[in-house]
Amino acid sequence: MGDAVEWVGFWAAVLTTVAFVPQLLRTWRRGGHELSWSMLALFGSGLSLWFIYGLLRGSAPLMLAKGLTGVQVFAIAILKLRAQRLVSREGSREGARQSDTKEGHVG
Repeated sequence: MGDAVEWVGFWAAVLTTVAFVPQLLRTWRRGGHELSWSMLALFGSGLSLWFIYGLLRGSAPLMLAKGLTGVQVFAIAILKLRAQRLVSREGSREGARQSDTKEGHVG
């Protein structure tokens, strides 16, 4: 029975971890503007607690799944931050161009 329980845990871990890959790819392509920082923080915190729970229970599938999903959430947060910085820089440049155009300076 114990082996069957571990297999259920293993496949649950595989499916839930793989299910997060499309979000990571979408964030890679689009920058993750639609994702809120609070969702990422809460989800990441929950994953950390699940990982600790798996550690305390000695459940390798649980630790593996939550650890890998946590890495994906961290990568998404980095991609979102990078996209926000890029948009912020572009906005600063655009504002400077508009200011120059209004004053009659076109560069």
